Amino acid sequence: MHLVPVNVESIRIGQPLPFPLVDKDGTLLAKKSFVIPTRRDLDEISQRGGGLFIDVTDAEAHHRAYVEHLYDLVREDKPLGEIAGAKISGDTGAERQAEQDDRMDWLDLQEVANTLLRDTHPTSFADRLIRLTRQLQRHSQSNPDGTLFALIYLSATDTHMYSATHAMLVSVMCGLAAKDVLNWPPEDQDLVVRAALTMNVAMTELQDRLAMQMDPPTPPQRAAIDSHAQRSAEQLRSMGIGEHDWLEAVRGHHAQSPGPLAARSRAQRMARLIQRADMFAARLAPRAARAPISPAAAMQACYFDEKKAIDEAGAALIKAVGIYQPGSFVRLATNEVAVVIKRGANTTTPRVAVLINRAGLPTVEPTIRDSSVREHRIVASVPHRDVKVQLNLKRLLPLTAAPASDRPW
Repeated sequence: MHLVPVNVESIRIGQPLPFPLVDKDGTLLAKKSFVIPTRRDLDEISQRGGGLFIDVTDAEAHHRAYVEHLYDLVREDKPLGEIAGAKISGDTGAERQAEQDDRMDWLDLQEVANTLLRDTHPTSFADRLIRLTRQLQRHSQSNPDGTLFALIYLSATDTHMYSATHAMLVSVMCGLAAKDVLNWPPEDQDLVVRAALTMNVAMTELQDRLAMQMDPPTPPQRAAIDSHAQRSAEQLRSMGIGEHDWLEAVRGHHAQSPGPLAARSRAQRMARLIQRADMFAARLAPRAARAPISPAAAMQACYFDEKKAIDEAGAALIKAVGIYQPGSFVRLATNEVAVVIKRGANTTTPRVAVLINRAGLPTVEPTIRDSSVREHRIVASVPHRDVKVQLNLKRLLPLTAAPASDRPW
């Protein structure tokens, strides 16, 4: 549990708590939905616990509650001094927010993304989206291999919070391709990342349900799937998102329109890149009624367009993340099974960590191999479902960090 100090101004007296309150050691002081009747009771709870804290995964609920508190002050026509005081006392500052963000691991970010896409509160959605986008971009810039490793592994092995993980993976892939291969201007890079993250906002709950559903989609579910791009754009607009190209990219992200990117509008270029990345990630992810395919096979599917020609956006994604992406499994010429930890000098020669030796037994410690060496070359991609070794993300993620000179650009 990662604890952060709670802003007492966000706690609304006489209303159910939107998050559990704990003390500095994590001991529960007040459970979620508990009603604190008076400010005096709140002060007593705070003093008893040496302050009030929440788990970092509840930070979004805390932020929403604080924003609602400010709106209450405005609606009640409180003096500006009181409102300003609430802002000052409630502002944790950029440094504290950055510190909180740094404490989040990938499971925390899954929770944050899941909360954002499910609880689209119009008064705080844009701010929370910007914060999540910045976190993903910071990870992508500081350790792109580690970012891909975590999201591809989680996407291929877990249906828990499928929609949120899928959105983050598509967003990161689009950001890397836009920056490192297509050389889009920074404002286009930022916009495609946000559009990808919000492309399915109108069907988050349905996506999660379908991931666990054994039967094919029902007619009403199929209708919701078919209309979700348009509904997502409309929902974003209703929450204050007014950027035309953002909305158009979301609206068009399922359009099947082969052809070069240069002939398209800005929004259409973004939509095509999102569509190709979305296709890859969807094939990679497991369903209750369908096993995922290998990352290499999923990537190959997005490489060719609807006319079986090489797709420019798909090719850019492959160049950006590799044929064998971090987080995927491969078999080496030595008959060892390894997980890819870092992209290599080209798309087919990543650095890998051996998890299963040539005798078929798990290794005590992962052995690092360079697959550009002929003896350790990759001979096949291995589906995640065929690897019975449980990965420890915290243990393996440090292996993905590498000097910038080792990166493929």
